[in-house]
Amino acid sequence: MLPPPPRRCRSTSTPVAEANESSPFGSLTPAEFYAHHGVTHASDYITSKQSLKLFTQWWTPQDSTAPIKGIVCVVHGYTGDSSWFVELTAVHFAKHGFAVCAIDHMGHGFSEGLFAHLPDINPVVDECILFFNGFRARYDAELPAFLYAESLGGAIALLITLRRDGIVPERRFDGVVLNGAMCGISDKFKPPCRWNISSPLRRFWFLLGAWCPRAALCQTSPSR
Repeated sequence: MLPPPPRRCRSTSTPVAEANESSPFGSLTPAEFYAHHGVTHASDYITSKQSLKLFTQWWTPQDSTAPIKGIVCVVHGYTGDSSWFVELTAVHFAKHGFAVCAIDHMGHGFSEGLFAHLPDINPVVDECILFFNGFRARYDAELPAFLYAESLGGAIALLITLRRDGIVPERRFDGVVLNGAMCGISDKFKPPCRWNISSPLRRFWFLLGAWCPRAALCQTSPSR
């Protein structure tokens, strides 16, 4: 009786397999990591309307002769950035034939700005649209394009798709993938309010927030 044929073991197919607590690339250098997964990587800075330098990066299949299947624009979450685990997701898309791009929001990652301070979400939406439009313009307009977003990025992605005036995507996205999208602020994260503040007076919280951007303030309803 012949022995059974050796079991075929599929090689590591997900970029996260190499990651460890010290580096998303594990023991590999970034160049070795990208080459291992058949992906090319590049980065650059753009300047926002607020004169802040914003970090952007993109990943594409290493085989330039293979047709691009589509475009994926990645939107990271609050206090996160487009590197680490978000980058591993981007590399996974790129190694499967997609052109992928991402941007660090103001005050996040390698971008300039007060850390994690987003007093107005609209400039963030504008910056994403401008960068995504520019990236998509590098490829055939007929290619399908998708938004992939996590946490706060999910809310930003929804605002991008709902944008009707001002800065809008040059072409609507063909789909949106939301991973734990944030569509509101949970009550458990809001500071308690011990005073019955009237609705008109509550509007002054925005002025106080602009004057003291580092203060731990959040618009909230009175506790009952």
